[in-house]
Amino acid sequence: MKPIHRLLAVSLALAATASNADTWPSKPITLVVPTAPAGSTDIMARLVADPLQRALGQPIVVDNKPGASGNIGTEFVARAAPDGYTLLMQYSGYHVGNPALFPQIKWSPTKDFVPVAMVMRAPHVVAVSGKLPVNSMKELIEYGKKKEGGLFYASSGNGSIQHIAGELLSRQSKQAMTHVPYKGSGPAINDLIAGNVDMFITTPPSVIGHFAGGRIKPLAYTGSKRHPSMPNVPTAAEAGLPGYEVESWFAVFAPAKTPPEVVNKLSAEIKKIVESDAFRKKVDEQGAFATYMDPAALGKFVDQELATWSKVIKAADIKPD
Repeated sequence: MKPIHRLLAVSLALAATASNADTWPSKPITLVVPTAPAGSTDIMARLVADPLQRALGQPIVVDNKPGASGNIGTEFVARAAPDGYTLLMQYSGYHVGNPALFPQIKWSPTKDFVPVAMVMRAPHVVAVSGKLPVNSMKELIEYGKKKEGGLFYASSGNGSIQHIAGELLSRQSKQAMTHVPYKGSGPAINDLIAGNVDMFITTPPSVIGHFAGGRIKPLAYTGSKRHPSMPNVPTAAEAGLPGYEVESWFAVFAPAKTPPEVVNKLSAEIKKIVESDAFRKKVDEQGAFATYMDPAALGKFVDQELATWSKVIKAADIKPD
């Protein structure tokens, strides 16, 4: 191709990209959730999707693609066209934990994605089946040491922060525990209620609705202070586990090379949603904290989290089951 023709082709491509960004969105948007329905990631996706579709004037379809510890849905978005019509509602355990646990994964958290906006941060809650004869962390640890086979704890998949949280608790309480991975929080919660697993250390949104009926019992909150929606649930430190603090976050990402104009427009609309009284109230009721970060801040935060969780995973010698 002659230089003048190459220049013309590049100019036309840039013009087309600018035009697409100017008219975006002109069709429905798919928001991929890499977990099964009913978990915290799914709940957050739907809390954001409803007001976002009203703001953008186009339907937003929440598409659950669970499996392989979040890698199936995450890789799907990584390979999607960078046009703003396929987005990812991501769980931090997958985004910053999986790279250290699964070196063979076919996506990169930094090379294959552009950050759009953080929407929520959530310490975890140590939740046990209502069928368990325990009502405190002390009783749970004593029960686990006496139970044949020890405690069985659920997670939404190998490498999730729920998995890591269980391993850290096992080490701190000095007792063996058996990890039972699921394809998302929904199936894990069903088995927890049924008593097929003993414990699930997860973000509150997916389990808080079961506390009132006693089907699931919260024993400790892994934040530095109690949450207003769960005033009677002690922090892990208050429950006898000083230093046991675990937090997840949830954020929207787009495929790398998505036009900056589209990313910035998305982020600006999500900011309005996250900072609205209605959204904050809903997240507060879920036992978490509405938290917005713009693309630049989220990008820096992801870099920090990748380094932090890589060290935690290596220090605790956590391996995929």
